[in-house]
Amino acid sequence: MDIFEKCVRAIEYESGLRESGHYFFFRKLESPQDSEVVVNGKRVIMIGSNNYLGLANHPRVKEAAIHAIEKYGSGLAGSRFLNGNLEIHEELEEKLARFFRKEAALVFATGYQTNVGTISALVDRNDVAIIDRYDHASIIDGCRLSFGKVQKFHHNDMGDLERALDGTRGKAQLIIVDGVFSMEGDITDLPAIVRLAKAYGARIMVDDAHAIGVLGNGGRGTPEHFGLENEVDLIMGTYSKSLAAVGGFIAGSSEVISWVKHVARSLMFSASLPPPQVAAVSTALDIIEEQPELRTRLWKNTHKMLKGFKSLGYDTGTSETPIIPIIIRDTPKTYQMCKLLFENGVFVNPVASPGVPPGRELLRTSYMATHTEDQLDKVLVAFEKVGRELGVI
Repeated sequence: MDIFEKCVRAIEYESGLRESGHYFFFRKLESPQDSEVVVNGKRVIMIGSNNYLGLANHPRVKEAAIHAIEKYGSGLAGSRFLNGNLEIHEELEEKLARFFRKEAALVFATGYQTNVGTISALVDRNDVAIIDRYDHASIIDGCRLSFGKVQKFHHNDMGDLERALDGTRGKAQLIIVDGVFSMEGDITDLPAIVRLAKAYGARIMVDDAHAIGVLGNGGRGTPEHFGLENEVDLIMGTYSKSLAAVGGFIAGSSEVISWVKHVARSLMFSASLPPPQVAAVSTALDIIEEQPELRTRLWKNTHKMLKGFKSLGYDTGTSETPIIPIIIRDTPKTYQMCKLLFENGVFVNPVASPGVPPGRELLRTSYMATHTEDQLDKVLVAFEKVGRELGVI
């Protein structure tokens, strides 16, 4: 048996997808991440990005990144733990803690590392992590790397969450949920989670990657949206969505953040977040606070598209955010739709198993504050044309 045999089989499968025009991964963008992008020389409307507020190509963000390179260089050549800790890292942590109304925050080089490092640092041998089955892969991997027990509950099913809590009574429990679920676009039932956590003495960690800048009057995410900021112990977020860069953070009490800071292997043994990324995030936070009208435009576009897709007869599941799934429930048709939509000027992401459960195949669409009415109208026209052509609507 050759350990590389599976690689040969995978290449054969990939080749088949490429030959049929249904390989939609690692597509090469030839322009900035914006409401329109150029892919292989073709300009298309981008509805597959997490750039919710359109800040990834914002002039102020780019200028801040350039200035940071001029002052600090392009990288740190080491971890923050030893030789890569800059003053701007600590300034960003102070700003994040203040923005999310927590005592402290900790900056990581990626969002994936944030979840893996935080969870594996906190969940020990006699502890239990309780997670939603639709939680992000980085949460699942963080649980796998911990020494604790892991309990999953059915998606947003509070009865099943209580079963998991009751079944692990006597252990230290950490409930970990996405604030906004990245494929379905629905919001976690945080009020019910808070009630159950209090009843069982559990702690709560919310991965708010897709809610920061989107939910809440101040863009502080799911806890602010529900008025429960003081009830959530840990808020995790990434910079690769509304914060226009790459990286992640965890915010909470000073004691917990200090523990993670000195125990999380993904922080201690990874190179530090580069200066231009730190500066970009800091400036994006400023813009979120200064320009609430961006969020207003984002929600106007979201409501337009939710209404538009439903009027065409598409199933958008339980989404109530800028992530709007078009549920197809058929892998070949999902790939066919993606191909035809691109030919009609629309960039969208196809999602099949294991990204979603079998039978839940979908096109993941997401919207930006910078999308124009004309662009969104063209998207709906393309979806109507392609949907009728394939018999989906």
